[in-house]
Amino acid sequence: MGVIPTLVKLLGVHCQNAALTEMCLVAFGNLAELESSKEQFAYTNIAEEIVKLFKKQIEHDKKEMIFEVLAPLAENDIIKLQLVEAGLVECLLEIVQKTVDSDKEDDIAELKTASDLMVLLLLGDESMQKLFEGGKGSVFQRVLSWIPSNNHQLQLAGALAIANFARNDGNCIHMVDNGIVQKLMDLLDRHVEDGNVTVQHAALSALRNLAIPVVNKAKMLSAGVAEAVLKFLRSEMPPVQFKLLGTLRMLIDAQAEAAEQLGKNVKLVERLVEWCEAKDHAGVMGESNRLLSALIRHSKSKDVIRTIVQSGGIKHLATMATSEHVIMQNEALVALALIAALELVTAEKDLENAKLVQILHRLLSDERSAPEIKYNSMVLICALMGSEPLHKEVQNLAFLDVVSKLRSHENNTVAQQASLTEQRLAVES
Repeated sequence: MGVIPTLVKLLGVHCQNAALTEMCLVAFGNLAELESSKEQFAYTNIAEEIVKLFKKQIEHDKKEMIFEVLAPLAENDIIKLQLVEAGLVECLLEIVQKTVDSDKEDDIAELKTASDLMVLLLLGDESMQKLFEGGKGSVFQRVLSWIPSNNHQLQLAGALAIANFARNDGNCIHMVDNGIVQKLMDLLDRHVEDGNVTVQHAALSALRNLAIPVVNKAKMLSAGVAEAVLKFLRSEMPPVQFKLLGTLRMLIDAQAEAAEQLGKNVKLVERLVEWCEAKDHAGVMGESNRLLSALIRHSKSKDVIRTIVQSGGIKHLATMATSEHVIMQNEALVALALIAALELVTAEKDLENAKLVQILHRLLSDERSAPEIKYNSMVLICALMGSEPLHKEVQNLAFLDVVSKLRSHENNTVAQQASLTEQRLAVES
């Protein structure tokens, strides 16, 4: 019925009337919870009016009241940008500066709300890019200065803000070239022993995002990021474990030397195998499997494969080949094919126990399997034929029938591999 624009107008006209502005704020707070009303607010000048009002407030309770309206409104990306353009960020930075050294309860609460809201504004792509200003922005510089602070809330907000700035390659490359990695590693160092879990999680999130661009990987590895991250292997906190695994996986992508070094690290591999069984934490379980596979795929090293076999990792890679996610299935099959090509004798017993041949038979028989899964399953079957017990298993399951059907597969690469595999099976039968 058009209540929202009317209320926003009222706020603008009667901003001197404390009782009325308070009533408007209460109404906004209730209205702003709905998704559809956020969209309506975006068509008004609420951002401008509320920032204007905010700048006039001195009392904690009044600021708190405005914060309660700002938080739900700022979930909308259009309003995020409007708030940035209306100068909210400067107000937030000022609050942080005034409250950072205070131990008064109100100030601590205000610091937390202001820094949390700052991080929320950075979740919008446009508002984030506007504040980054090519890494020269005063806001970006101020947020950087939060990371070495002694205040846990500011360290947390600083690290989360960097993770939010690190959402495209250009920003990531600029930040790594300008020394952000050392700041984050110093922060992590302060939180190794009985550290603050939320700060650990935030700093690792930032490092993981920074490691995505190809040019950053080698720089971050030579800065010692892998070693810094490994200090958290003992952590019992799933969110920290999850980010630790993600960071290592990003770092070793196409970095053979680093993948080999980490893959020969028995402590790491044993912890991965343990986490592959973390049934309560699907994220940690998935990331552990993906990192095990990545260590093999990027190192292509016999030593790494032997370490993983000795630590009991094979059964997890075989299970991963049955994942509901095609990308994970494929990563597992490629790693298993490398194992079969490089260290078949060492892995033979474990591959047998993991019932890999039966799994491959199921993947090839299943019409829903993606083309790359069918292709890599056939490559793997050919590689397994070099082992007598596994060869026997292949003969016992009617692989020829399944494979010959795939010769007429609509995907050319699958059809060609089916012909090759069929010849190999026929010769060896």
